[in-house]
Amino acid sequence: MPSTPESDFQPTGSRPASLWPESSRLNDSRDFTSTGFGLPGAGVARAAGPGSAFDMCHGGVVLRAVLFVHLTLALGLMFGAAGFEAWLTQLALATGVALPGVLLWLVFSCVSKDRLAALPVPAQWVAAVSLGAACGGGSWALQALVGLGALAEGQGYAPARWLAPTLAGAAFSAALFYWLRLRAIAQGPADSSARLAELQSRIRPHFLFNTLNTAIALARVDPARTEGLLEDLAELFRVALADTDAAVTLGAEVELAQRYLAIEQTRFGGRLKVSWDLDPATAQARVPPLMLQPLVENAVRHGIEPAPDGGTIRVRTRLRRGHAVITIDNTLQTRASRPGAGMALRNVRERLHLMHDVAASFDAQADGEMYRVRIVVPA
Repeated sequence: MPSTPESDFQPTGSRPASLWPESSRLNDSRDFTSTGFGLPGAGVARAAGPGSAFDMCHGGVVLRAVLFVHLTLALGLMFGAAGFEAWLTQLALATGVALPGVLLWLVFSCVSKDRLAALPVPAQWVAAVSLGAACGGGSWALQALVGLGALAEGQGYAPARWLAPTLAGAAFSAALFYWLRLRAIAQGPADSSARLAELQSRIRPHFLFNTLNTAIALARVDPARTEGLLEDLAELFRVALADTDAAVTLGAEVELAQRYLAIEQTRFGGRLKVSWDLDPATAQARVPPLMLQPLVENAVRHGIEPAPDGGTIRVRTRLRRGHAVITIDNTLQTRASRPGAGMALRNVRERLHLMHDVAASFDAQADGEMYRVRIVVPA
């Protein structure tokens, strides 16, 4: 999304089309028992429950699985090694078999995660262990094919030599699958908690009342701005009330934050200065829905409202080494605002971790005269 000057964010009679997916649009049959303005209704219950144990497409899961297998091999080989050099040699040979097998198991599980997760739990165990045995035997066959290590002596096709890597692959896959099931079950309450926090941190009621009062005041003197204001408000609440758990693009999140700040600029006038510095290359990065809006709302609430002269909010995106870096800065006030509970920051941090694991980072701290929130996600 290209950079846009501040003047372009005054509401007008013609608003840009929404970048949010059509699936997030409300329909007439929607249950409005959960609106984000009070206690959540049935929408939270649907989000409860453990996630998929086959969700192995995160870099953190891959790293932990590879380290677990190789550390176990390294410790096991110490018992039979004659010396340090012999241990290193045996570890190198074992790594040549184990690493391809682990990576194959992770890749197949990641690619087939939706189908495997739909199976009953006993069938999931059978699939995971069988796939591990096949990957272990296949990796051993690959070593035999290229003639590495002990297999170069021509003894690699003996049944006993095939049994060990096959059973080892099955055992390692069982241990990894057990850990991933525990991880998925443990994340179930965290997912529900993050969903609850998301609902509770959606647009606060006072924002609706203030916006409607602003629209009433503008209706007679500037109908065009009133129309633009209400269009921005309608788009904001359409997304806030939509029951979407899917990831959205960073471009759509920026567009929603722009609408929100356009409304606040109408209300605060010259007290609120907004600066956008956006890198179009980051627009397609995947982020949790409603990630930016609570953060810019926090910036307005704690950086602009308590200051008689207002302040500045700066939003910047950059592409660095395959990651989208988002920074949100707001002016720090000498007179402290009413302290918040930190729910919006905690909510965004939890949802980023649930979506991207260790591939994403979140940091919020004072930086000189500005308060800065910095988010890094895969691009």
